[in-house]
Amino acid sequence: MTKKGLGKGLSALIEDHRSDINELSGTQWISVHEVMPNEHQPRKKFKEESLQDLAKSIQQHGMIQPLVVKSTMGGYEIIAGERRWRAARMIGMERVPVIIKEFNTQKALEISLIENLQREDLNPMEEAAAYQRLMEEFDLTQEEVAKKVSKSRPVIANSLRLLNLDPRVQEMLIEEVITSGHARALLTLFDLDLQYEVAKKIFDEEMTVRETEKWIKNLVEQKPKSKLKQQISPLHPIYQEIEERFKQILGTKVQISKGKNKGKIEIEYYSDEDLERILSLIQSIEK
Repeated sequence: MTKKGLGKGLSALIEDHRSDINELSGTQWISVHEVMPNEHQPRKKFKEESLQDLAKSIQQHGMIQPLVVKSTMGGYEIIAGERRWRAARMIGMERVPVIIKEFNTQKALEISLIENLQREDLNPMEEAAAYQRLMEEFDLTQEEVAKKVSKSRPVIANSLRLLNLDPRVQEMLIEEVITSGHARALLTLFDLDLQYEVAKKIFDEEMTVRETEKWIKNLVEQKPKSKLKQQISPLHPIYQEIEERFKQILGTKVQISKGKNKGKIEIEYYSDEDLERILSLIQSIEK
């Protein structure tokens, strides 16, 4: 599917801001070990399967598009192309093609954001966080951000609203347990715990976005806010008993969610040491 709303390509964006860029050279090959990722780049998660596919393609056809980097005290920092750099390391490439440019901090973030958006690489929360960073760090309005990324202002506004979701719901969106459509429907609920409970219901009952919107609309219209949480179906007593046994065995909060044909068990931990403790308990059961 062709992604709409990004009329400018990356090269066009760079060309439009030539005054902000001091081009040092054309494409050149440098050691992969001299290149480091940009800790401020919008994308935080990289799918292993996707990286492996890219690595196979590079191994077969070579790296067709060079990385865009800027020089730093310790080497070169990636502005665009971190996936290609990671894939190159996976197959043991010693040298990678780069184009060295000098960007100011704002321009580096813009270029990185544009590249990820064009490749549909950012999850919805990464995209929202990147827009927020452009606004906060560089004092830009939603309208100004929209122009820079060739999107409409309402698209930027709707993306930023996702940052108001309960953190647990944000993680479900990142992990693709729910969709952006589900998430936007949940934003009509201001109680964060209730957002999370409804998000679990969406997953458990495999609700569509339309079903979710209708259910939440009825929930809000028919019940006082103090009673909203009562609309979440309680767990069957058998599963409640199993849940309680898990809590006693593991010594931590355990939650069972039961859907139509499947379910999930959530085990909470509160530190790395606590996680190690729980893992040791589970391993002792295996033995």
